[in-house]
Amino acid sequence: MPPSSGPTQSPQLASLLASAAQLLKASRPADAIAPLSEAARLQPSDPVILHDLGLACLEVGHLADAIAALQRAVASQPRYADAHFRLGVALEKCGDIRGAIVAYDRATEILPSLTEAWFRAGALVYTLGHRDEAIGCFRRAAASGPKTRFGRLGKARALLTQDRDPEAEQVLRQTLILDPTNAMALDLLGNLLTEHGRFDEARDCLQRAIDIAPLLAGSYYDLVRCRPVTQDDHLLQRMTTALDTPGLELAQRLRLHLAIGKGADDLGDYALAMQHFDAADAVRRGVTVFDSAAFARETDRLIARCTPALMSRAPELGVSDVTPVLIIGMPRSGTTLLEQIVSSHPQMAAGGELNFWNERGAVWHRAGAAASAAPFLTEAAGDYLRVLRAIAPRAMRVTDKMPFNFLWAGLIHLALPRAVIIHCRRTALDTALSIHQTHFHPSLAFPTGGAELVAYFRSYQRLTDHWRRVLPAHCFIDVDYEELTRAPELVIRRIIAACGLSWHDACLHPEKNPRSVKTPSKWQTRQPINRASVARWRRYEPWLGPLRALRDEA
Repeated sequence: MPPSSGPTQSPQLASLLASAAQLLKASRPADAIAPLSEAARLQPSDPVILHDLGLACLEVGHLADAIAALQRAVASQPRYADAHFRLGVALEKCGDIRGAIVAYDRATEILPSLTEAWFRAGALVYTLGHRDEAIGCFRRAAASGPKTRFGRLGKARALLTQDRDPEAEQVLRQTLILDPTNAMALDLLGNLLTEHGRFDEARDCLQRAIDIAPLLAGSYYDLVRCRPVTQDDHLLQRMTTALDTPGLELAQRLRLHLAIGKGADDLGDYALAMQHFDAADAVRRGVTVFDSAAFARETDRLIARCTPALMSRAPELGVSDVTPVLIIGMPRSGTTLLEQIVSSHPQMAAGGELNFWNERGAVWHRAGAAASAAPFLTEAAGDYLRVLRAIAPRAMRVTDKMPFNFLWAGLIHLALPRAVIIHCRRTALDTALSIHQTHFHPSLAFPTGGAELVAYFRSYQRLTDHWRRVLPAHCFIDVDYEELTRAPELVIRRIIAACGLSWHDACLHPEKNPRSVKTPSKWQTRQPINRASVARWRRYEPWLGPLRALRDEA
């Protein structure tokens, strides 16, 4: 919307707005900020001036000023859809995911044809684990602008979120025929191809996306995971140069640092690798703060609530069903490998990382003792089983490999006392180092380094030690990553037997499992079971910093 104000402009105001209009038309938003700021001082309640000031600030990366101006614009004119939308973009760039969603929701409520707002809202609610809500937003994007760039992307993402990958691939390829320079479509297609192990095609898509849109430099994170980086790639130099890209957003910078770290690791330069892993963690800390003390207190509450007496009542309170197989543990502890192994069995289906218990567990945790009564548990069990059966109606067992279900193992046992819970354990330092090297969306309340990660790990250990004490041994099964990779058949036979299934040799070859893999372990899961990741921490011993405190942990 071009700068304008009411009909009674003073000559000074008219001159300022005319100057700003010329500068914006010439793609000089930085130079337009001064006249727009002065115009906003003269007309402090003019929503159009405030919107244009916010937009100019947004375009040059002055996010705090953009947010302030756009908030004033919507306060002055609450039904200004474009101002709500731009406010959402600014908040999203600052890492305020929930604030951005509110702004996008308000924009689409006022103007349902805002296709990009629907798409952006869908992408954000997806990162928060709200799958159905995300599908709804993506579908609204597709319906509101079927022939637009974000409309086509919305159609593809709705299909991807529903795991309808072949249809999504077709939509993305059709989009690229119509719009060959659509970097976001190339990025989505590249990620889809990596999930299916088509790494050469994926590398080409991701590199093309970055070449077209240098501000998508964070996509190097996915590119370097298509295969190990070599000197011949010259990738490390290109990625390092990309750090200087003007206007690179924090989210892209975070992923780029992790990509450079991974490349340096592949090339054996562990000092350089750790420098960039630490830099990524510093970027994340600038966006989100994790309260270790609060997490420890919530852990204490869970332990105090889930007493042996309460757990012993599970058979009378819960639903007797053997379908669920939950794979829990710290992230990067081997949960993806284990799901690939067990879902290779013809009677076992993979559900991936389901957010069900994180949502239902939060309700249970807030509600207190009343939520441990049979009605709540029966409803939760019934809803969960419907989710699993929708994923695989004919499977005898269905996995849920959400690692953070380690928080809710007690609740899960109360609701489904015959469910099998497989707890993946890995050497503490290897686990923590791998977390430090992996991208987790900043909206996730989870530390990725430093003393906070050490404290989180110790709270996790206390809680899983408690589950081991209070849950039946046949329901809570520990699997050590080091033992699994040292003696695969012995360990896998024990796991399959614990799930109540007969042996099948396919479980020894998870690399042949054709299912898509949506976690950061896409490359590793396409390799035979090996010990390449055992004791990786030793390569980084001089640079461990606060993580060194985990050296003597199990």
